[in-house]
Amino acid sequence: MTPPLNYNAFRPHPWHGLSVGQAPPSLLRAFIEITPSDSMKYEIDKLSGYMRLDRPQRSSSLSPTPYGFVPRTYCGAHVAALSPTSVKGDEDPLDICVIAEQPVDRGEVLLDARVVGGVQMIDGGEADDKIIAVLVSDAVYGGITDISELPRPVVARLIHYFSSYKSMPGEANKVVIGGAYGRAHAEAVVQAAMLDYEELLQTMSQTTP
Repeated sequence: MTPPLNYNAFRPHPWHGLSVGQAPPSLLRAFIEITPSDSMKYEIDKLSGYMRLDRPQRSSSLSPTPYGFVPRTYCGAHVAALSPTSVKGDEDPLDICVIAEQPVDRGEVLLDARVVGGVQMIDGGEADDKIIAVLVSDAVYGGITDISELPRPVVARLIHYFSSYKSMPGEANKVVIGGAYGRAHAEAVVQAAMLDYEELLQTMSQTTP
């Protein structure tokens, strides 16, 4: 007799099918899309859950850390409310950068991460916050609890990357960096993104026949 199919028989969708983490908003799960060695910009395909090639990196800058998103989050009105100069959220999962001593050289992996801060980024008027976290099991960074404990050059590299990774000569840069913020505000952004996600699910359930 063939056993009945169940949810666990299939690969879960990285955005919808994985948990947000062990103890949100402080301990999160990060799904990594891009590593520091990637010269291509990869993104999750929201419909299928598989990785897709978005574009070659537009500049010579490479992400200083593994970079991806937090499952079951969404940048909507609640995230935008924490970014006073934005007009809306970017309508994507919440981005996260995970700092680790040892290189992470492959994408499409899950990392357990502790939130320590974030970078307020506005892209074309849309709130596009970048949560900064540390790898929980990391021997060097794992014990850090706030962005103020990180070496300043580490944070400066992240700010420089996000301020320049979409800019090209002869084109106006639509990205505005509002600066870095600490753990308390970062956790508020995570909570807002979780709430935006729940409201997104409600909206989807109301519009799905």
